[in-house]
Amino acid sequence: MKEKEQEKKQKTQNSNFLEALQNALDGIIYAITTQSNIKKQLVIAVAVMLISLFFDLNRAEFLCLMFTVVLVIIAEMVNTAIETVVDLYTDLYHPKAKIAKDVGAGAVVIAAINAIIVAYFLFFEKISTIGTVIIDNVANSPVHLAFVGVLLTVIAIVTLKAASTTKHKFIKEHFMPSGQTAVAFAALTIIWLTTRNVVVFTLSLVLALIVGINRYENKKRSVGEIIVGACVGILIIVLLYGMVSLYRKTTLF
Repeated sequence: MKEKEQEKKQKTQNSNFLEALQNALDGIIYAITTQSNIKKQLVIAVAVMLISLFFDLNRAEFLCLMFTVVLVIIAEMVNTAIETVVDLYTDLYHPKAKIAKDVGAGAVVIAAINAIIVAYFLFFEKISTIGTVIIDNVANSPVHLAFVGVLLTVIAIVTLKAASTTKHKFIKEHFMPSGQTAVAFAALTIIWLTTRNVVVFTLSLVLALIVGINRYENKKRSVGEIIVGACVGILIIVLLYGMVSLYRKTTLF
């Protein structure tokens, strides 16, 4: 009996450094392959490290970022170890078992909050500068702005069409704005706001009206649906260009 107990003790203890290292690697592999949270955190960690290459981080900033990422993973692994030990000793609810699991989960939450704070101080100013440059480029580029306007119109119409598949029977059976008319009048509004040429606007208006009339004659949409579609297209472009115009005015002061 004593020999068996000694064998069990020996199995739970590392005989040398290589065995300890192998057991540690086994623990890391187990955590990565079985814990979904650790898998997600590793994916995020890889993404953050790759993104950091595009920022001018000095050595101290990079080490701070690296330590923060590793700290979150360590906290999750410790939480996994605590939950495994608690589940090993009891399958029933116990207040102290709950405390152990809650404290482990709390450690992960604190590490995650710390990571958010560190990311804010490391990246916010750089990202805000990049975002401002992107917005300036779009605001000062008529082609980009027009593309965004048409894209927003398409998204709005697709969203309305998606709503027709829900339980809103009135929308599904009685009313759905014309998507083609919305895009046509969105393009018409863009042409007027960018060119302010009456001849070009008139020709574009004729084409937009032809689109609406064609939808009505093919009995695809009613007059009301065509009018609402046109209003949706015009409204989205007017709001978009109005916001861009306001942005330009604020940046001048």
